[in-house]
Amino acid sequence: MIMARDFASRLATAVFLVDPEGTLVYFNEAAERVLGQEFVEGRSVPAREWSTTFSPEDENGKPVPLASLPLGVALTERVPAHRAIRIVGADGVSRGIEVTAFPLFAHADECVGAVAIFWERAGI
Repeated sequence: MIMARDFASRLATAVFLVDPEGTLVYFNEAAERVLGQEFVEGRSVPAREWSTTFSPEDENGKPVPLASLPLGVALTERVPAHRAIRIVGADGVSRGIEVTAFPLFAHADECVGAVAIFWERAGI
C-alpha cells in the first residue's frame, strides 16, 4: 500500500486508495479537485461513509450502492470494474465521472486493498 500511495501521489490523474476493509487510505491532489475537498491525513473513512458522501448516481439519476460502484466490486469480487457515474463533490458541484477500479494483491491470494482511477466526463 505504501508503494501504491507513493505512485498515486505522483499522478496527475485522480486516484482513490482503500485498504482491504474498504477504509479510505488516500486520495491524491487530482482527486481533490474532482471530489471538491482536500485529503485529511489520519482520518479513517469507512466504505459505508465514502460510498455515500458524494451521492453516486447512475445516468438515470438512481443511487448507486457500494456493491455496484467500481471500487466496491474490486473489493468484494476481487476483479477490475468500470462504470460511468455522477457524483456531487463536497463543494456542491455535480460531476459526471468515469471510474475504473481494481484490487491490489501483495501475493496471488492476499488482497491488500483496491484503487480507483477516475476522471471527469461531459454528458453523464
